[in-house]
Amino acid sequence: MEDQETGIGRRVQRLRKQLGMTQRQLAEPSYTPAYISIVESGRVRPSEAALRFLAGRLNTSVEELTTGRPARLATELRLALTDAQRELATGSAVDAAGAFERVAADTERLGLGPEQAEAVLGLGDCALETGDLDRALEHFEEAERLLADAPLPRRARAVRGRAVAHLLTGELRYACYLLESAIEELSTSGLADPEALVLLYAAVIGPYIDMGAHARAAHAAELALSLAPRVSDPALVAGMHRQVARTFLAEGRIADADASLAKAQAIYRQLRLGTDLAHCHWMRGYVHAQGGELALAEAELRTARDMLRARRAELFTAQVEVELADVLRRMGRYDQAAEVAGTLLRLDARHGAVHAGGAHRLLGLIAEERGETESAEEHYVKALALLERSGASGDLADLCRLLGDLLRRSGRVEAAMDAYRTGLGYRATPGTTTLGPPPATPPRPEE
Repeated sequence: MEDQETGIGRRVQRLRKQLGMTQRQLAEPSYTPAYISIVESGRVRPSEAALRFLAGRLNTSVEELTTGRPARLATELRLALTDAQRELATGSAVDAAGAFERVAADTERLGLGPEQAEAVLGLGDCALETGDLDRALEHFEEAERLLADAPLPRRARAVRGRAVAHLLTGELRYACYLLESAIEELSTSGLADPEALVLLYAAVIGPYIDMGAHARAAHAAELALSLAPRVSDPALVAGMHRQVARTFLAEGRIADADASLAKAQAIYRQLRLGTDLAHCHWMRGYVHAQGGELALAEAELRTARDMLRARRAELFTAQVEVELADVLRRMGRYDQAAEVAGTLLRLDARHGAVHAGGAHRLLGLIAEERGETESAEEHYVKALALLERSGASGDLADLCRLLGDLLRRSGRVEAAMDAYRTGLGYRATPGTTTLGPPPATPPRPEE
């Protein structure tokens, strides 16, 4: 392989001859023909000033002289990357993934490291939307490798992506560990970039609430809100408002949660970020359901589901359907609720354990309300099996209560007591953080 000096020299010579220039014509007025001869022979690397001079005389760019990459091609790849990012924000994750794959392959071939990392991050985001969590983890881990020498703020999106993928597979504790570790490093290393911190704080709110750590979720929300005025990315601010709404909801502040979601929706409409806007409808539906406004909740959740279906965001669509099925059950529309919840059983421990567990819980409630005790018990047990490794202590405690009540009513008192004791154990386990001894990396599912 030629060294850099030889490569630059050959390119200078080739371009000079293509233009029909002599060494003297190329050198004047700033250099001598002898200097050009030395450069072309590969015996010296031109200085930055000389490279700029030579690039101007040869009608090319410094980048092409030093790397051999045509400047136009590199620019076109950056434009293609931007187009793929726009497609992900406003169109289909499936279509965006194809565009990101092409950009990733071309940037790898040309050695455009930063652009390759951005393309791989885009592939990770696409995989999250379509529910391919194993692939998402692979992409985010690859992005972290590509950005290994970059400062943490540049790696924050990759860390956040890995954490979200683990969260969706039910690894709440490990998701918290990844996010908290990054926040701690940013806070103590002098790299407290506002946008990176808002991204990480907003991401950690969800697992905190699922683990029952509402005080920590509220604190993360307060910190994210305090940083928001320093963040220039409106989409990031909108995402923060959407996550903060979950904290308000956990505190019973439904009006504040709705107000935060309205702010997020206004921004997403402006930016036409379809998936995030669908998430806002999703959360607003959840807010209405918590406030007992079931008809409004159904309308918002159906809107969210239709928007996500149109984008072929399969995993997020299924998660919305968990909420929709619960609303339908609470409205007494059991057949419709069972039909919606039944379609969710395609989710397994690798693709949304928390939400698959939620589907079984709903089917158990429906079966119990219909007097189908054996079926209800079966669904509750399956839900417990899906959720027991997730760290979602509140959900597990509630399931144990439901199972215990069912067993007690059927006369199985000892089994009911065992279920209650198990539930108390989950309830007694606080929603703790994971700084300190890190949890083991969750094993990859076997192929």
